[in-house]
Amino acid sequence: MTETILLTGAAGLIGRAVHRMLRERGDRVIAIDRIGGQDIVASDLTEVHRLHELAASATAVVHCGAISGPMVARDNPYLIVSSNVVGTANILELARVRKMRRVVCCSSVSAYGNTPAGLDLVPEDVPLKPTSVYGASKAAGEHLLDGYAIQHGIDGVSIRPAWVYGPGRTTDCAIRTMILDAQAERATPFPFGRDFYRQYVHVDDVATALVLALDAEKLPRRSYTITGGSYVTLAEVARTVKAALPQADITMGAGPDPIDDVQARFDISAAERDLGYRPRISLLDGIRSYAQWLAARR
Repeated sequence: MTETILLTGAAGLIGRAVHRMLRERGDRVIAIDRIGGQDIVASDLTEVHRLHELAASATAVVHCGAISGPMVARDNPYLIVSSNVVGTANILELARVRKMRRVVCCSSVSAYGNTPAGLDLVPEDVPLKPTSVYGASKAAGEHLLDGYAIQHGIDGVSIRPAWVYGPGRTTDCAIRTMILDAQAERATPFPFGRDFYRQYVHVDDVATALVLALDAEKLPRRSYTITGGSYVTLAEVARTVKAALPQADITMGAGPDPIDDVQARFDISAAERDLGYRPRISLLDGIRSYAQWLAARR
């Protein structure tokens, strides 16, 4: 059964993938983004009356609109709060007034901050202790959703993707840097990362998880973590890039990424059990698809 979905952040990395999936299966999508474009209406998340006008016929919302990542707008924290916290509040209020069937919010593992020591697998229920304004904005958005669910009966869920990569990503990303340098036959020196673990997830797997959350008959939880199923050091990522692009010349020092959290492996069994989510795209295949997209852009 098709329906009309409001999709925020439709011009962004994840939003574009969700837009494609929803349209391919026949849903009508009201796609909005601060920056308009083909099939995307220009609308800021703070424009309340405009949001109500555009979403008059929507029955559910997938909320991807946000300042996307701890590396973006680091020198403008108020913009992060305005977009990610106030914008999410406006979407939740829109859903309450319009009596929408479900709200799916795209959160982030940055909401966790550094995960507790001694855990082999990190479940969704550990305390959120973000270490950046971006992470705090995502945690705040989740708490707002919880409050709307409890007090106003909103059927909502937060999806927490790990580090997202793949076709469409143009912001700072270690995999992107490695690929671009390899394609330009440049060396890639990293002063850190050889022993630093990171959990990448392909953009199409994230989009699939969001659509699964939109479609699930019942949601036993209000938050789910989504990864690509791997837990590898940046040195292992570099070796995977070299397997896809043999000309890659990547060297790495030891130590953590100075702007990233130290996080143990996330448990994604809840998403598998409740949503039917399983990562489909291996790191090697994902890097190959990303490399092809970046090469085409060159």
